[in-house]
Amino acid sequence: MDIVVLDGHTENPGDLSWAPLEAFGQVTVYERTAAADIVTRIGQAEAVVTNKTPIRRDTMDACKGLKFIAVTATGYDVVDIAAAREKGIVVSNVPAYGTEAVAQAAIALLLEITNRVGHHDHAVKQGRWAAGPDWCFWDYPLVELLGKTIGIIGFGRIGRTTGRIAGALGMKVLAHDKFETDDGRAIGEYVPLERLIAEADVIALHCNLTDETRDLIRAETIARMKDGVIIINNSRGPLINEADLAAALNAGKVRAAAVDVVSKEPITPDNPLLKAENCLITPHISWASLECRQRIMDITARNLEAFVNGAPVNVVSG
Repeated sequence: MDIVVLDGHTENPGDLSWAPLEAFGQVTVYERTAAADIVTRIGQAEAVVTNKTPIRRDTMDACKGLKFIAVTATGYDVVDIAAAREKGIVVSNVPAYGTEAVAQAAIALLLEITNRVGHHDHAVKQGRWAAGPDWCFWDYPLVELLGKTIGIIGFGRIGRTTGRIAGALGMKVLAHDKFETDDGRAIGEYVPLERLIAEADVIALHCNLTDETRDLIRAETIARMKDGVIIINNSRGPLINEADLAAALNAGKVRAAAVDVVSKEPITPDNPLLKAENCLITPHISWASLECRQRIMDITARNLEAFVNGAPVNVVSG
C-alpha cells in the first residue's frame, strides 16, 4: 500500500518514528504541502494522512486510487466528509488523545496569570533583583486561587479534568454543559450559563465550536461577568470575539486572559489581542506534548491497521 503523509512536521518534527505506519506499506512523508501540490503528491496512493491539509471533493475526483484518509486530529473538518461518503472513502480520526495534556495546559495558562512566573524569571535575569533595594519584588498583583470560583463552559472529558485539577487547588467548580453526568456532578456543580458567567472569578472554555457558541465571549456576556474576571481559552479561537475581549482587557473589566487558540491561525499581525493589556497568547500548543503526539501516531497506525483488515475504527465518514 502506498501511504502519503501530507503535513507530517507538526505531528512529528523529528522526535517520533513513522515506523508504526511503515508496517503497512511504503510511506512518503512531506513536512508541509501547499494547496497546488496536494493532488500531485497524493497521486495514486491508497491512503493519505493529513492534519490540516484540506482534502476536498476535487482532490478525491483527481486521486482515483484513494481509499482511506487518516486525520491525525480529533477535528476532521479539513476533509469533505460528504464527498468521501459518496465515493466510499473511509475517513478516520483520533479521538481523546490529549485530555490530560489540554487540561494541564489550561491550568498552566491560569497559573501564569496568577503568578507571572515567566515575567519574573525574565526580570531576574535582566538584573532587576540583583539591583533592587529589597529582598523581593513583584510587578503584578499575585493571586491565590484557594476559594475562588472557576466556571468551566463545556464539561466533557477535558473540562472535567480541568475541574478536578482546579478543585485540588481549592477552587469551587461551576460547570455548564448540555449533557450532565454523574462524573461531572462529582467534580463540580452544573449551573445555567447565566449564573456561571455572573459568579465565576475564572472562566475556562472547553466547549465545541458551534453556531451557538461562536462569539460566546463578547461584549454582552463580558458585561455580565465580575469585574476582574480571568478568561482562559485553549479550546477554539472563534469562541471569543477578540475585539470585544481586547476592549474589556484594556478597560480593566477583564483582569487578564490567556489563549492558546485564536480566530485565524497562525495569528495575523492585526489580531487585537496582540496589543491588548494583560493578554497571554501561546501558539496552539496545548495538544503538542511528546506523549500526545506519540498517542496520535499509535492510534493512527491502529486506524490504518483496522482499515487494512476490513474493519475500520474511529470512522467519521459514516
